[in-house]
Amino acid sequence: QVQLVESGGGLVQAGGFLRLSCAASGRLSSRYVVGWFRQGPGKEREFVSAITWPGVGTEYAGSVKGRFTISRDNAKNTVYLQMNSLKLEDTAVYYCAARYGSAATTNVSRYDYWGQGTQVTVSS
Repeated sequence: QVQLVESGGGLVQAGGFLRLSCAASGRLSSRYVVGWFRQGPGKEREFVSAITWPGVGTEYAGSVKGRFTISRDNAKNTVYLQMNSLKLEDTAVYYCAARYGSAATTNVSRYDYWGQGTQVTVSS
Protein backbone atom coordinates (compact mmCIF):
# COMPACT_ATOMS: atom_id res chain seq x y z
CA GLN A 1 0.00 0.00 0.00
CA VAL A 2 1.13 3.53 -0.73
CA GLN A 3 0.36 6.57 1.38
CA LEU A 4 0.52 10.15 0.18
CA VAL A 5 0.30 13.07 2.56
CA GLU A 6 -0.02 16.66 1.35
CA SER A 7 0.90 19.69 3.38
CA GLY A 8 1.54 23.39 2.90
CA GLY A 9 -1.91 24.64 2.06
CA GLY A 10 -3.40 27.72 3.64
CA LEU A 11 -4.81 31.18 3.13
CA VAL A 12 -2.85 33.64 1.01
CA GLN A 13 -3.57 36.94 -0.69
CA ALA A 14 -3.71 37.20 -4.44
CA GLY A 15 -0.22 37.62 -5.84
CA GLY A 16 1.29 35.65 -2.99
CA PHE A 17 2.88 32.23 -2.94
CA LEU A 18 2.68 28.85 -1.27
CA ARG A 19 4.67 25.64 -1.50
CA LEU A 20 2.83 22.37 -1.27
CA SER A 21 4.55 19.13 -0.33
CA CYS A 22 3.54 15.56 -1.03
CA ALA A 23 5.30 12.93 1.05
CA ALA A 24 5.08 9.34 -0.16
CA SER A 25 5.55 6.22 1.94
CA GLY A 26 4.78 2.55 1.81
CA ARG A 27 5.36 -0.01 -0.88
CA LEU A 28 6.60 2.39 -3.47
CA SER A 29 9.48 2.00 -5.82
CA SER A 30 11.36 5.00 -7.08
CA ARG A 31 9.94 4.79 -10.60
CA TYR A 32 6.64 6.49 -10.15
CA VAL A 33 4.99 9.58 -11.53
CA VAL A 34 3.44 12.12 -9.19
CA GLY A 35 0.74 14.49 -10.22
CA TRP A 36 -1.00 17.42 -8.59
CA PHE A 37 -4.69 17.93 -9.14
CA ARG A 38 -7.16 20.40 -7.70
CA GLN A 39 -10.87 20.65 -7.19
CA GLY A 40 -12.55 23.98 -6.72
CA PRO A 41 -16.04 24.51 -5.27
CA GLY A 42 -18.61 23.02 -7.60
CA LYS A 43 -15.97 21.98 -10.11
CA GLU A 44 -14.53 18.72 -11.30
CA ARG A 45 -11.08 17.64 -10.29
CA GLU A 46 -8.56 19.00 -12.77
CA PHE A 47 -4.94 18.38 -13.60
CA VAL A 48 -2.39 20.91 -12.40
CA SER A 49 1.06 19.42 -12.88
CA ALA A 50 2.99 16.16 -12.97
CA ILE A 51 6.58 15.03 -12.74
CA THR A 52 8.23 11.83 -13.88
CA TRP A 53 10.98 9.83 -12.26
CA PRO A 54 13.70 10.97 -11.61
CA GLY A 55 12.28 14.40 -12.29
CA VAL A 56 13.38 15.32 -15.80
CA GLY A 57 9.92 15.28 -17.30
CA THR A 58 7.22 17.72 -16.23
CA GLU A 59 3.77 18.75 -17.40
CA TYR A 60 1.68 21.77 -16.50
CA ALA A 61 -1.85 22.86 -17.11
CA GLY A 62 -2.02 25.95 -19.24
CA SER A 63 -3.63 27.92 -16.44
CA VAL A 64 -0.60 27.50 -14.15
CA LYS A 65 2.28 27.38 -16.59
CA GLY A 66 4.84 30.03 -15.75
CA ARG A 67 3.49 30.44 -12.21
CA PHE A 68 3.78 26.96 -10.69
CA THR A 69 6.86 24.76 -10.54
CA ILE A 70 6.90 21.08 -9.68
CA SER A 71 9.98 19.34 -8.35
CA ARG A 72 10.87 16.20 -6.45
CA ASP A 73 13.42 15.01 -3.94
CA ASN A 74 13.71 11.28 -4.54
CA ALA A 75 15.87 10.75 -1.47
CA LYS A 76 13.01 12.09 0.65
CA ASN A 77 10.20 10.61 -1.48
CA THR A 78 8.71 14.08 -1.59
CA VAL A 79 7.29 16.14 -4.42
CA TYR A 80 6.84 19.89 -4.18
CA LEU A 81 4.57 22.33 -5.95
CA GLN A 82 5.80 25.90 -5.75
CA MET A 83 2.88 28.20 -6.50
CA ASN A 84 3.68 31.84 -7.25
CA SER A 85 1.52 34.76 -8.36
CA LEU A 86 -1.54 33.07 -6.96
CA LYS A 87 -4.92 34.10 -8.30
CA LEU A 88 -8.41 33.90 -6.87
CA GLU A 89 -9.21 31.11 -9.29
CA ASP A 90 -6.43 28.97 -7.82
CA THR A 91 -8.60 28.45 -4.75
CA ALA A 92 -9.23 24.71 -4.43
CA VAL A 93 -8.40 21.56 -2.56
CA TYR A 94 -5.11 20.32 -3.95
CA TYR A 95 -4.43 16.61 -4.17
CA CYS A 96 -1.29 14.73 -5.02
CA ALA A 97 -1.52 11.39 -6.74
CA ALA A 98 0.92 8.71 -7.83
CA ARG A 99 1.11 6.08 -10.52
CA TYR A 100 3.72 3.60 -11.61
CA GLY A 101 5.10 4.22 -15.04
CA SER A 102 6.98 6.78 -17.07
CA ALA A 103 4.27 9.01 -18.53
CA ALA A 104 3.30 12.24 -16.80
CA THR A 105 -0.31 11.79 -17.78
CA THR A 106 -2.89 14.49 -17.15
CA ASN A 107 -5.68 11.92 -16.91
CA VAL A 108 -7.03 11.72 -13.37
CA SER A 109 -8.20 8.13 -13.87
CA ARG A 110 -4.66 6.90 -14.59
CA TYR A 111 -3.46 7.58 -11.05
CA ASP A 112 -3.67 4.79 -8.52
CA TYR A 113 -2.91 6.46 -5.19
CA TRP A 114 -4.26 9.70 -3.77
CA GLY A 115 -3.63 11.88 -0.78
CA GLN A 116 -6.34 13.41 1.38
CA GLY A 117 -5.92 16.90 -0.06
CA THR A 118 -4.89 20.27 1.30
CA GLN A 119 -6.95 23.45 1.06
CA VAL A 120 -5.55 26.47 -0.74
CA THR A 121 -7.55 29.66 -0.45
CA VAL A 122 -6.55 32.81 -2.29
CA SER A 123 -8.17 36.02 -1.09
CA SER A 124 -8.40 39.44 -2.69
